[in-house]
Amino acid sequence: MSEPLQGFGLGLRTEHYREFATAPQAVDWLEVISENYLVPGGKPLHYLDRIRRDYPMVMHGVSLSIGGSDALDASYLRQLRALVDRVQPAWVSDHLCWTGTSSLNLHDLLPLPYTEASLEHLLPRVAQVQDALAQPLLLENVSSYVRYRADEMSEWEFIRELVRRTGCELLLDVNNVYVSSVNHGFDPRVFINAMPPGAVRQIHLAGHEDRGGYLIDTHDHPVCAAVWDLYAHTVGRLGHVPTMIERDDHIPPLDRLVAELDTARSVAQQTLAARRQAA
Repeated sequence: MSEPLQGFGLGLRTEHYREFATAPQAVDWLEVISENYLVPGGKPLHYLDRIRRDYPMVMHGVSLSIGGSDALDASYLRQLRALVDRVQPAWVSDHLCWTGTSSLNLHDLLPLPYTEASLEHLLPRVAQVQDALAQPLLLENVSSYVRYRADEMSEWEFIRELVRRTGCELLLDVNNVYVSSVNHGFDPRVFINAMPPGAVRQIHLAGHEDRGGYLIDTHDHPVCAAVWDLYAHTVGRLGHVPTMIERDDHIPPLDRLVAELDTARSVAQQTLAARRQAA
């Protein structure tokens, strides 16, 4: 594991490879999608190695399927560990979800039933991943559009208990909290307030689409005002946590993303200043 990571980051996307490789950018660190670099060679690894010399990195996966019913993919874990050894990321994250079965990948991040049985299912699987990577795993809350009749607790109660029992850490996606709160009708601040402060290592910010009666987490818009407000509440509750902006479609020029990242810096600085003054 590399040095402690602080500040504000962006997701590394192919559209911005050359700019990061050729000139300094006003970005403290970068997040890479693990699956994009589980390859034997070529352009992705060339730029990864080049850019890694100048920017601290974290790794973020999308296909672990920690909540799936099939055994975890041992080959995938070996490839992931090899990439960890190459990148030396500050941490590794994936999603608290399931993505399908061994014979059918649904290419979506699907929520789990929030039950005691789900917790018991996750305990040995989280331990297996943390053993394979030789470091804690960060798990991210996903946006959701359905609930299970079997639910025995709220999502935030489930996450708190998972952290307590496994020692995993959290990637708190503030946009996902907001999207789910609108879709399911809960107060997003209740979710944020329930997060164990010492376990939240990273924050995601992103945009979404409003489809009228519900929201879709699309990562193809700027961060909206309501999510900025919720981020300010999060910083007021948790203090400064390394924060990044995700953009996966309709990717703008890098300078526009850096300007949006400056908004995150400003929101965090103003919130922390107000908190110090109040104290």
